[in-house]
Amino acid sequence: MTPRAISHRRAAGTLELEWPDGTRQALPETLLRQSCRCAGCIAERRRTQRAPVVADGVCLTGIEPVGVYAVQLIFSDGHQRGIYPWPYLKSL
Repeated sequence: MTPRAISHRRAAGTLELEWPDGTRQALPETLLRQSCRCAGCIAERRRTQRAPVVADGVCLTGIEPVGVYAVQLIFSDGHQRGIYPWPYLKSL
């Protein structure tokens, strides 16, 4: 399922998605950063048994499409390796 619309609400600190079924979802930037599935973040989760610690003020600075199945999110802390498939975002 691909969202109908994606918008970054900087002031609110959220990524908003509108899905084909009409539901809207607002995902906090901190949650998105903590939910990264890149190899480094997965290794940290396995090592510490918790989500990566995200510094205060970390925010989205870019959203790049990855084919038709996902987006790559770029964060102000320099992190930009995670790919977020649509079903994964829907599950958050």
